[in-house]
Amino acid sequence: MSPSSETAHGKRLVIVESPAKAKTIKGYLGPGYIVEASVGHIRDLPGTAAEVPDEYTGEVRRLGVDVDHDFAPIYVVNPDKKSQVTKLKSLLKESDELFLATDEDREGEAIAWHLQEVLKPKVPVHRMVFHEITKDAIQEAVRNPRHLNKRLVDAQETRRILDRLYGYEVSPVLWKKVMPKLSAGRVQSVATRLVVERERERIAFTSASYWDLVGTFGTGRTAAGAADPESFGARLVSVDGKRVATGRDFGPDGRLKSAATTLHLDEQAARGLAAALQQTAFSVRSVESKPYRRSPYAPFRTTTLQQEASRKLGFGAKRTMQVAQKLYENGFITYMRTDSTTLSETAITAARAQVTQLYGADYLPSAPRTYASKVKNAQEAHEAIRPSGDRFRTPAETGLGGDDFRLYELIWMRTVASQMKDAVGQSVTVKVGGRAADGRDAEFSASGKIITFHGFLKAYVEGADDPNAELDDRERRLPQVAEGDPLAAERLTPEGHATKPPARYTEASLVKELEDREIGRPSTYASIIDTIINRKYVFKKGTALVPSFLSFAVVNLLEKHFGRLVDYDFTAKMEDDLDRIAAGQAESVPWLKRFYFGAGEAGGAVGGAADAGNGDGDHLGGLKELVTDLGAIDAREISSFPVGDGIVLRVGRYGPYVERPAPEGETGQRADVPEDLPPDELTVELAEELFAKPSGERELGTDPVSGNPLVAKAGRYGPYVTEVLPEGTPKTGKNAVKPRTASLFQSMDLDTVTLEDALKLLSLPRVVGADAEGNEITAQNGRYGPYLKRGTDSRSLTSEDQLLSITLEEALAIYAQPKQRGRAAAAAPLKELGNDPVSEKPVVVKDGRFGPYVTDGETNATLRKDDEVETITPERAFELLAEKRARGPVKKAAKKAPAKKAAVKKTAATKTAAKKTAAAKTTAAKKTATVKKTAAKKTAAVKSTAEAAPGGGSEES
Repeated sequence: MSPSSETAHGKRLVIVESPAKAKTIKGYLGPGYIVEASVGHIRDLPGTAAEVPDEYTGEVRRLGVDVDHDFAPIYVVNPDKKSQVTKLKSLLKESDELFLATDEDREGEAIAWHLQEVLKPKVPVHRMVFHEITKDAIQEAVRNPRHLNKRLVDAQETRRILDRLYGYEVSPVLWKKVMPKLSAGRVQSVATRLVVERERERIAFTSASYWDLVGTFGTGRTAAGAADPESFGARLVSVDGKRVATGRDFGPDGRLKSAATTLHLDEQAARGLAAALQQTAFSVRSVESKPYRRSPYAPFRTTTLQQEASRKLGFGAKRTMQVAQKLYENGFITYMRTDSTTLSETAITAARAQVTQLYGADYLPSAPRTYASKVKNAQEAHEAIRPSGDRFRTPAETGLGGDDFRLYELIWMRTVASQMKDAVGQSVTVKVGGRAADGRDAEFSASGKIITFHGFLKAYVEGADDPNAELDDRERRLPQVAEGDPLAAERLTPEGHATKPPARYTEASLVKELEDREIGRPSTYASIIDTIINRKYVFKKGTALVPSFLSFAVVNLLEKHFGRLVDYDFTAKMEDDLDRIAAGQAESVPWLKRFYFGAGEAGGAVGGAADAGNGDGDHLGGLKELVTDLGAIDAREISSFPVGDGIVLRVGRYGPYVERPAPEGETGQRADVPEDLPPDELTVELAEELFAKPSGERELGTDPVSGNPLVAKAGRYGPYVTEVLPEGTPKTGKNAVKPRTASLFQSMDLDTVTLEDALKLLSLPRVVGADAEGNEITAQNGRYGPYLKRGTDSRSLTSEDQLLSITLEEALAIYAQPKQRGRAAAAAPLKELGNDPVSEKPVVVKDGRFGPYVTDGETNATLRKDDEVETITPERAFELLAEKRARGPVKKAAKKAPAKKAAVKKTAATKTAAKKTAAAKTTAAKKTATVKKTAAKKTAAVKSTAEAAPGGGSEES
């Protein structure tokens, strides 16, 4: 449907998702259009119980979904979007048409639907879709809008409800049995399980050693250039016809898989064979040549872009998507959330033209190349990720820099290469043999590859997850030899090897694994990996994803008691079910009933989503029944893991620790385990070392003044010293006595701190002296570091050691200098991000008292917990500022007049009235403080519940 002629010259309101996109599109549409951003989702399931309308109570209020009435969702406008919604309604009143121009995927379609539901437009509504932000694409989208796709909306809504039920029902089980504020999620829990299972394989792995020989063989001819070298290397492959064992011949238990057909050489045997071959006359036994051909890689889709950006650029999945989002919104590439490898005719024409221009006609195939999508049930009708427009800009023509340039260049090279000819050449295998002095027959093998026409490899070579893997464009040239040619062994070198445990997942390989198993949607993988890192289920060691001990406990519980919910095949089948709902082949409500209440409740047979049991076959009820019956879950058991020799690793509420129980009547051993220790490195020997370390409570001696013992301890917030009060000292009540405590300086060590050090630390704050007016100057250690204090005037010190050593003269010299604003001179920005599209002022990242924030000089917005200074993009900064502006200025609470109950009753005795009035004020103040404290506790409790359970706007948290 195209815009009606009656409104062709009226105002048209176009709503997109982000301010940056709004600015770009506005430039393509001209003055007849108002382009405004929704700034993401404007409406969602409630994040806290306080957001739920008062008419909803009980389970509906907790879940935000009415499970008893066809799983009706309770949608509320996000609190931080209310101002923006008001603005959009105001703009809509002045408009004659509404264009909903959100992204063309499930999330984008859902945002458009929510906008329509909330704004309730009385003017014609059009769904405007485009895959690239170029002038032609935007104007074409305006001319050819469509209707909202309700099936896509239903599919997104079903996923959202499913994820809410999963997260809000399973997460509380983790709080009760493992640790507060944990979360479970339909895909994040399965992704965590994959990482944990790989670590279990590494823990169970036993390394095996094996040896072989590497020989350097000379032809006796002078080298005729690089095409015909005079010598080459070959590796021993068999002895007396029996294949020499390599790494793949050993199992994870370190044993040879088949001793009958393979020969396991140890060091002694390898060196003995090398010695026996010293005088051997070798010859070429066979030369086998085969044609080599390699076809181009398909253009990028979301997951392959994430994988290749990780390998080649070192980007995490989140960083890749942030940079790609910016490139898309600024019109450099097509939409970056896609399962498709298809290129449009326009793109193919542009790519082929660039092949001819840059590499010549010899590199252009006679017919365009097409690629079939490898993704099952590919969802979105997009192209592959490619440079935008009908003519591709080369990287040099874009004017981009930094990460933007590097990612654009990667996409450009891959797209152009996809329309080039195959690489062709020859692969050669040469077998070399000879008989040793002891009569044994030894055979060596060498393989080579010659590329006679590089084809697409001229433009692009794909990376590999294995750093030792040979890339496609790597040549290995062998001498031109024939069968029977004599060879001389120039060197025979014994080489030892050891089998390695399976490599940990990287972000790239985990994305590939999830996609290969058809778990979740590719467009959500970046947010899923981000979630499991932020939840501290996984941490990074270099590029490797290492599971924490906490994740072992969480996965252990889920596997034992919610086995189906983290079963790989079951999760993939759920994805199939959701795709069937999106295709209109299944209905949402009956499926949700089977998942939540079980087969009996829905009246169907046991199977599919209803099998949400514990994996043991003894519980085939729905999710609700599973999370209700928690009696069988032993919290201590699921958080305990044997290390060996009676030592057990336990995951406690304050972190992991190792424990060795002792016989009854004796004291066992216990020691904290570093949270960043990779689980496969926790051995019995390391546990013994941890036991041998100071327990964290070392007695230093007695305070000569108080007579109380002083001890050094390892606390949650670092090492400290404290005094031990005599038994019977009241710890609570009016006469309670608190022990003196002081944190160790950063230069001090818990193992070496002395009694003298402790006495100095406990003497703080220290009186340095008094100034000429008699004002006392003290040296103190505070939250933000060491400082001097004189009345209300504080000055920073440069080191903690100054607290104990600074003299009065040095202190007065510091106070004689002009005071800097705040604690120090304004620091330089941490990062510059360009001009904001709204205020058009430069945006920078600064470090503030409460953490890093972005500012344009007018508006400040604190970085969220998922944002990092190093990786934040200008687009993300502009979005944070836009959200802050949408919320408006913080309103200060109006001061209430103090209660004056006593003033109502006037008496002749003025003193009595004054006393009553003062008493009334004190009582009112206490009541107010009590009410505020209670309300704060309730708010904190609700917020804690919301933070711990997944419930964001993405398909899977």
